[in-house]
Amino acid sequence: MQIPQIRLQSTPMKIGLNIEQPVQQIEQKAAVQSIEQPQANLEIQTTPGKLMIDQSQAREDMDLKSLSRRVDEFAQQGYQDWLAGMARRAQQGTELRHIENGGNPLAEQAKQNSKGNEKQFNLGWIPSPSSVKLDYQPAEVKIEASAQKPIIDAQINRANHTCTPGSVDVEILQKNALDIDFINLFPEEIG
Repeated sequence: MQIPQIRLQSTPMKIGLNIEQPVQQIEQKAAVQSIEQPQANLEIQTTPGKLMIDQSQAREDMDLKSLSRRVDEFAQQGYQDWLAGMARRAQQGTELRHIENGGNPLAEQAKQNSKGNEKQFNLGWIPSPSSVKLDYQPAEVKIEASAQKPIIDAQINRANHTCTPGSVDVEILQKNALDIDFINLFPEEIG
């Protein structure tokens, strides 16, 4: 026995797409920029240092005295010698006035007057310790600096933008179809 059959055969539709891509162009010009940096203001004030050296005491210790100091010393020494001479002469005059008391005052006075002071030798060119006086005032430096802000000028350029839109074309490459076949159907059996 043959079973009646219905056969269906379908063919799918095939679609083709033609795609044209969009084109986009963006051009960005660089910004125009100007930067100016003013110099900083810098002020420096300097008070120079002072070094004072007083070596007058050291020079005096080495017998290198100034002229005014020498004159003062000689005047003082002359005055002292004059007073000592007056005292000696007064004493010797008193001794001679009392010659009756005995002794030989003339010979003793001649011996005293002819005898000088003993000379002493010492190294006179070595100054005493701490005879050179130093006074130092350090230098002072005042610095004032003020920074200046930069001057910036910037001009932005707009972007150039062009766009060509894309497109899509659809075409049917193959149409769809449906074939129907009837098998083992006899017209006499229908009915």
